[in-house]
Amino acid sequence: MTRIIAVASGKGGVGKTTVVSNLAASLSHFKKSVVAIDANLTTSNLGLHLGIPLYPVTLNDVLNGRAKVKDALYYHSAGFRVIPGDVSLSRLMVPQSNRLLDVFYKLAGDADFVLIDTAAGLGKEAQTTIKAADEMITVTNPEMPALTDALKLSKVASDFETNNVGVIVNRIKNMPHEVPAHRIEEFLGMPIIGKIYEDHNIGRSIANRQPVVLYRPNSIASQQMKAIAARLIGEQYIIRRPVTHRFFGWLRY
Repeated sequence: MTRIIAVASGKGGVGKTTVVSNLAASLSHFKKSVVAIDANLTTSNLGLHLGIPLYPVTLNDVLNGRAKVKDALYYHSAGFRVIPGDVSLSRLMVPQSNRLLDVFYKLAGDADFVLIDTAAGLGKEAQTTIKAADEMITVTNPEMPALTDALKLSKVASDFETNNVGVIVNRIKNMPHEVPAHRIEEFLGMPIIGKIYEDHNIGRSIANRQPVVLYRPNSIASQQMKAIAARLIGEQYIIRRPVTHRFFGWLRY
Protein backbone atom coordinates (compact mmCIF):
# COMPACT_ATOMS: atom_id res chain seq x y z
CA MET A 1 0.00 0.00 0.00
CA THR A 2 1.35 3.40 -1.00
CA ARG A 3 1.82 5.95 1.77
CA ILE A 4 1.15 9.48 0.51
CA ILE A 5 2.82 11.85 2.96
CA ALA A 6 2.92 15.64 2.87
CA VAL A 7 6.10 16.97 4.48
CA ALA A 8 5.11 20.38 5.77
CA SER A 9 6.31 23.27 7.92
CA GLY A 10 4.47 26.12 9.56
CA LYS A 11 7.16 28.56 8.47
CA GLY A 12 9.96 28.74 5.94
CA GLY A 13 13.62 28.14 6.62
CA VAL A 14 13.30 25.11 8.90
CA GLY A 15 14.84 22.66 6.39
CA LYS A 16 11.75 20.97 4.97
CA THR A 17 13.09 20.43 1.44
CA THR A 18 16.35 19.06 2.85
CA VAL A 19 14.33 16.55 4.86
CA VAL A 20 12.30 15.50 1.80
CA SER A 21 15.35 14.88 -0.41
CA ASN A 22 17.17 12.96 2.31
CA LEU A 23 14.17 10.92 3.42
CA ALA A 24 13.62 9.89 -0.19
CA ALA A 25 17.25 8.81 -0.48
CA SER A 26 17.17 7.09 2.92
CA LEU A 27 14.01 5.12 2.16
CA SER A 28 15.60 4.07 -1.12
CA HIS A 29 18.60 2.92 0.92
CA PHE A 30 16.18 0.57 2.69
CA LYS A 31 15.03 -0.78 -0.70
CA LYS A 32 11.73 1.10 -0.75
CA SER A 33 10.24 2.55 -3.93
CA VAL A 34 9.89 6.31 -3.49
CA VAL A 35 8.54 9.25 -5.48
CA ALA A 36 9.40 12.75 -4.25
CA ILE A 37 7.11 15.51 -5.51
CA ASP A 38 7.87 19.22 -5.43
CA ALA A 39 4.43 20.67 -4.74
CA ASN A 40 5.94 23.95 -3.55
CA LEU A 41 5.00 25.60 -6.83
CA THR A 42 5.64 29.16 -5.66
CA THR A 43 9.26 28.56 -4.68
CA SER A 44 10.27 25.21 -6.18
CA ASN A 45 13.62 24.16 -4.72
CA LEU A 46 13.66 20.36 -4.65
CA GLY A 47 15.25 20.15 -8.09
CA LEU A 48 17.96 22.59 -6.99
CA HIS A 49 18.74 20.40 -3.98
CA LEU A 50 19.03 17.37 -6.25
CA GLY A 51 21.27 18.98 -8.85
CA ILE A 52 18.80 19.07 -11.74
CA PRO A 53 17.03 22.45 -11.56
CA LEU A 54 15.69 22.61 -15.12
CA TYR A 55 13.41 19.79 -16.18
CA PRO A 56 11.57 19.78 -19.54
CA VAL A 57 8.29 18.56 -17.96
CA THR A 58 7.17 19.46 -14.44
CA LEU A 59 4.28 19.07 -12.03
CA ASN A 60 2.96 22.38 -13.34
CA ASP A 61 2.55 20.82 -16.80
CA VAL A 62 0.69 17.84 -15.34
CA LEU A 63 -1.68 20.04 -13.33
CA ASN A 64 -2.35 22.22 -16.37
CA GLY A 65 -3.19 19.18 -18.48
CA ARG A 66 -0.20 19.59 -20.79
CA ALA A 67 1.48 16.33 -19.76
CA LYS A 68 0.82 12.99 -18.12
CA VAL A 69 2.22 12.02 -14.73
CA LYS A 70 4.63 9.51 -16.27
CA ASP A 71 6.10 12.28 -18.46
CA ALA A 72 7.13 14.28 -15.38
CA LEU A 73 8.82 11.39 -13.53
CA TYR A 74 12.62 11.47 -13.43
CA TYR A 75 15.06 9.00 -11.87
CA HIS A 76 17.64 10.21 -9.38
CA SER A 77 20.94 8.43 -8.88
CA ALA A 78 20.02 7.81 -5.21
CA GLY A 79 17.37 5.35 -6.37
CA PHE A 80 14.14 7.34 -6.13
CA ARG A 81 11.98 9.18 -8.65
CA VAL A 82 11.21 12.89 -8.71
CA ILE A 83 8.35 14.99 -10.02
CA PRO A 84 9.81 18.51 -10.00
CA GLY A 85 8.11 21.87 -9.83
CA ASP A 86 8.78 24.61 -12.36
CA VAL A 87 11.28 27.30 -11.33
CA SER A 88 10.04 29.77 -13.96
CA LEU A 89 8.42 32.94 -12.60
CA SER A 90 6.04 33.00 -15.54
CA ARG A 91 4.53 29.62 -14.60
CA LEU A 92 3.62 30.24 -10.97
CA MET A 93 0.36 28.64 -9.92
CA VAL A 94 -1.65 27.54 -6.92
CA PRO A 95 -2.75 23.93 -7.45
CA GLN A 96 -6.30 22.70 -7.01
CA SER A 97 -6.68 19.92 -4.45
CA ASN A 98 -8.66 17.67 -6.78
CA ARG A 99 -5.93 17.85 -9.43
CA LEU A 100 -3.21 17.15 -6.89
CA LEU A 101 -5.27 14.26 -5.56
CA ASP A 102 -5.46 12.85 -9.08
CA VAL A 103 -1.66 13.03 -9.43
CA PHE A 104 -1.06 11.38 -6.05
CA TYR A 105 -3.42 8.52 -6.66
CA LYS A 106 -2.09 7.82 -10.12
CA LEU A 107 1.10 6.94 -8.26
CA ALA A 108 -0.69 4.70 -5.77
CA GLY A 109 0.46 1.13 -6.21
CA ASP A 110 3.51 2.30 -8.17
CA ALA A 111 5.57 3.24 -5.09
CA ASP A 112 5.85 2.43 -1.41
CA PHE A 113 6.09 6.12 -0.50
CA VAL A 114 5.06 9.36 -2.14
CA LEU A 115 6.77 12.23 -0.30
CA ILE A 116 5.40 15.68 -1.04
CA ASP A 117 7.44 18.82 -0.45
CA THR A 118 4.68 21.31 0.40
CA ALA A 119 4.80 25.08 0.32
CA ALA A 120 5.95 26.52 3.64
CA GLY A 121 3.47 28.27 5.89
CA LEU A 122 -0.28 28.11 6.31
CA GLY A 123 -1.45 29.56 3.01
CA LYS A 124 -3.76 28.15 0.37
CA GLU A 125 -0.96 26.38 -1.52
CA ALA A 126 0.15 24.45 1.56
CA GLN A 127 -3.40 23.69 2.65
CA THR A 128 -4.29 22.33 -0.79
CA THR A 129 -1.44 19.83 -0.64
CA ILE A 130 -2.16 18.76 2.93
CA LYS A 131 -5.82 18.23 2.06
CA ALA A 132 -4.89 15.97 -0.86
CA ALA A 133 -2.42 13.83 1.14
CA ASP A 134 -3.27 10.93 3.43
CA GLU A 135 -0.63 11.71 6.05
CA MET A 136 1.51 14.64 7.17
CA ILE A 137 4.94 14.95 8.77
CA THR A 138 5.71 18.33 10.33
CA VAL A 139 9.24 19.74 10.19
CA THR A 140 10.14 22.37 12.77
CA ASN A 141 13.05 23.89 14.65
CA PRO A 142 13.23 23.69 18.46
CA GLU A 143 12.30 27.37 18.85
CA MET A 144 8.98 28.79 19.97
CA PRO A 145 8.10 30.81 16.81
CA ALA A 146 8.54 27.70 14.62
CA LEU A 147 6.67 25.53 17.12
CA THR A 148 3.76 27.96 17.30
CA ASP A 149 3.35 27.82 13.53
CA ALA A 150 3.73 24.03 13.62
CA LEU A 151 0.85 23.86 16.08
CA LYS A 152 -1.34 25.83 13.67
CA LEU A 153 -0.31 23.48 10.88
CA SER A 154 -1.36 20.50 12.98
CA LYS A 155 -4.81 22.05 13.34
CA VAL A 156 -5.04 22.46 9.55
CA ALA A 157 -4.24 18.77 9.05
CA SER A 158 -6.83 17.75 11.63
CA ASP A 159 -9.48 19.87 9.92
CA PHE A 160 -8.75 18.06 6.64
CA GLU A 161 -8.67 14.65 8.40
CA THR A 162 -5.06 14.19 7.28
CA ASN A 163 -3.26 11.90 9.72
CA ASN A 164 -0.50 13.64 11.70
CA VAL A 165 2.35 11.10 11.71
CA GLY A 166 4.54 13.21 13.97
CA VAL A 167 7.17 15.92 14.02
CA ILE A 168 10.80 16.07 12.92
CA VAL A 169 12.84 18.53 14.98
CA ASN A 170 15.53 19.89 12.68
CA ARG A 171 18.68 21.98 13.21
CA ILE A 172 19.12 21.25 16.90
CA LYS A 173 22.04 23.26 18.28
CA ASN A 174 21.55 22.56 22.00
CA MET A 175 21.35 26.26 22.80
CA PRO A 176 19.75 27.41 26.08
CA HIS A 177 16.78 29.02 24.32
CA GLU A 178 15.79 25.82 22.50
CA VAL A 179 12.69 23.98 23.66
CA PRO A 180 13.53 20.46 24.95
CA ALA A 181 12.07 17.39 23.28
CA HIS A 182 9.52 16.47 25.96
CA ARG A 183 8.07 20.00 25.94
CA ILE A 184 7.84 19.96 22.14
CA GLU A 185 5.76 16.79 22.26
CA GLU A 186 3.54 18.24 24.99
CA PHE A 187 3.08 21.54 23.12
CA LEU A 188 2.28 19.97 19.74
CA GLY A 189 0.40 16.96 21.08
CA MET A 190 2.20 14.54 18.76
CA PRO A 191 5.32 12.40 18.93
CA ILE A 192 8.77 13.36 17.76
CA ILE A 193 9.66 10.83 15.06
CA GLY A 194 13.13 12.20 14.44
CA LYS A 195 15.73 14.70 15.63
CA ILE A 196 18.43 16.18 13.42
CA TYR A 197 21.37 18.11 14.82
CA GLU A 198 22.85 21.15 13.12
CA ASP A 199 25.51 19.74 10.82
CA HIS A 200 27.79 21.71 8.50
CA ASN A 201 27.70 18.76 6.11
CA ILE A 202 24.12 19.62 5.18
CA GLY A 203 25.05 23.05 3.84
CA ARG A 204 27.95 21.54 1.96
CA SER A 205 25.75 18.81 0.50
CA ILE A 206 23.24 21.39 -0.77
CA ALA A 207 26.10 23.33 -2.37
CA ASN A 208 27.16 20.05 -4.02
CA ARG A 209 23.54 19.42 -5.07
CA GLN A 210 23.06 16.03 -3.51
CA PRO A 211 21.43 14.65 -0.36
CA VAL A 212 23.72 14.59 2.66
CA VAL A 213 23.08 10.84 3.05
CA LEU A 214 25.04 10.45 -0.19
CA TYR A 215 27.51 13.29 0.30
CA ARG A 216 28.55 12.29 3.84
CA PRO A 217 26.76 9.00 4.65
CA ASN A 218 28.36 8.62 8.08
CA SER A 219 27.73 12.16 9.30
CA ILE A 220 25.43 12.62 12.29
CA ALA A 221 22.73 14.25 10.13
CA SER A 222 22.85 11.39 7.61
CA GLN A 223 22.48 8.79 10.33
CA GLN A 224 19.56 10.67 11.86
CA MET A 225 17.84 10.91 8.46
CA LYS A 226 18.24 7.15 8.03
CA ALA A 227 16.87 6.56 11.52
CA ILE A 228 13.70 8.49 10.61
CA ALA A 229 13.31 6.46 7.43
CA ALA A 230 13.80 3.25 9.41
CA ARG A 231 11.10 4.31 11.86
CA LEU A 232 8.66 4.93 9.00
CA ILE A 233 9.08 1.34 7.80
CA GLY A 234 9.09 -0.20 11.27
CA GLU A 235 12.79 -1.01 11.40
CA GLN A 236 15.52 0.02 13.83
CA TYR A 237 18.60 2.00 12.93
CA ILE A 238 21.30 2.54 15.54
CA ILE A 239 22.91 5.99 15.40
CA ARG A 240 26.62 6.05 16.18
CA ARG A 241 27.19 9.55 17.51
CA PRO A 242 30.66 11.10 17.17
CA VAL A 243 32.62 11.68 20.37
CA THR A 244 32.35 15.45 19.86
CA HIS A 245 28.57 15.27 20.16
CA ARG A 246 28.82 13.42 23.44
CA PHE A 247 31.45 15.87 24.69
CA PHE A 248 29.27 18.90 24.02
CA GLY A 249 26.23 17.34 25.66
CA TRP A 250 24.03 17.01 22.58
CA LEU A 251 22.61 13.79 23.95
CA ARG A 252 20.06 15.88 25.84
CA TYR A 253 17.86 15.23 22.83
